[in-house]
Amino acid sequence: MDMESSSLDGRIEEGTKGRNTEVILTKKCLTPSKAPMEQDVESPAITIRKAKLPKQACEDLPKQLGDQVRAKRKIQRYVRKDGKCNVHHGNVQETYRYLTDIFTTLVDLKWRFNLFIFVLVYTVTWLLFGFAWWLIAYVRGDLEHIGDNQWTPCVNNLNGFVSAFLFSIETETTIGYGYRVITDQCPEGILLLLIQSVLGSIVNAFMVGCMFVKISQPKKRAETLVFSTNTVISMRDGRLCLMFRVGDLRNSHIVEASIRAKLIKSKQTKEGEFIPLNQTDMNVGYDTGDDRLFLVSPLIICHEINQNSPFWEISQAHLDKEDLEIVVILEGMVEATGMTCQARSSYVTSEIKWGYRFMPVLTLEDGFYEVDYNSFHDIHETNTPSCSARELAEINCRIHLPFTWSVASKLSQQGVLEPEGREKKHTTLVTQEEGLEEQTERNGDIANIESESKV
Repeated sequence: MDMESSSLDGRIEEGTKGRNTEVILTKKCLTPSKAPMEQDVESPAITIRKAKLPKQACEDLPKQLGDQVRAKRKIQRYVRKDGKCNVHHGNVQETYRYLTDIFTTLVDLKWRFNLFIFVLVYTVTWLLFGFAWWLIAYVRGDLEHIGDNQWTPCVNNLNGFVSAFLFSIETETTIGYGYRVITDQCPEGILLLLIQSVLGSIVNAFMVGCMFVKISQPKKRAETLVFSTNTVISMRDGRLCLMFRVGDLRNSHIVEASIRAKLIKSKQTKEGEFIPLNQTDMNVGYDTGDDRLFLVSPLIICHEINQNSPFWEISQAHLDKEDLEIVVILEGMVEATGMTCQARSSYVTSEIKWGYRFMPVLTLEDGFYEVDYNSFHDIHETNTPSCSARELAEINCRIHLPFTWSVASKLSQQGVLEPEGREKKHTTLVTQEEGLEEQTERNGDIANIESESKV
């Protein structure tokens, strides 16, 4: 027993020496009910596997598993990649507000509900007026005198509810087959004919207008406006910039196109107020006019990370720990219809690539430019500092200043400049005093000359 355990320990020591690692068998890594030696003998395979884990690895294992679980956690977006907002309105008690704007409510409905309401409205209208025509014929007794040539009915050839329903459809849709005709001996029928004609026109205008607006909505036009899968951070003209790419797949262009971006991130104020999903504007060229696009070919939109940027103090290591989302919005008018179109997309932290650039997609061919959309989302790695833009600006300032520059020396320089200013001020005062003395002497000489002349 002792020989087997000693030989096993020898094999473990030799294996660990060959790998330049240290194996420590402790009670924390083993089963508490057995001693280390017994555990080695009874289950050597399990013992060797556990011996490879050092004490720190055993203690950090739950933490590593927690990090993996957080990494695999599904990211909750505020705006999805297809542009739809991931927000649901609940506990809305004032539902009557939807009915006050019934036209917009119908347009916003899904197609299956919209078509169902379209068919339902016409069917109910025809049935109601068909019942009204049948009721007039029943009250006047036209149904009792069917086939009587001496009886003048309200509507000729109306012999039941089905024929009244067909006459209602013919009246409202102005088909006019000529078989069922209203007579001039029925004033109530004439009044009902006027009412149905007016209400039918209103229903036609409302429902056809609703369908036309829904069909001509520019939402589908946004399907051909594409955004890059990722956004990148790299250097451009000596400045750290965040960039993403937009493109238009159609030959008909978006007129007056403009782009804007917002950072969605929860924050807490100095007073302790928590603001969930706070929206912060990101400047993508509003001051210079670069946010107004001529979107003929794919363009790279650039956000310079400066003092006014929310990414001013965020480094590459800090970015991986941030929980934020960038929402980009492209707006413009459709050239064919003149209606305003809006396309949206978003980028979460995992889609922000630090130290990358976009691959070029525009090439010059024989007499025209060609866009290769196969490389639209491709990026390549480039040399980019991993520090924040603020740290990069401080480093650049130190490079351009003298080697002995520091905060203390800067303060001392300011302290030196102040005595120089006082000396200049003192020199100015002395000059002014000397000028006054010379003026006084001059005035005295003039006074003496005048007194001598009088004498």
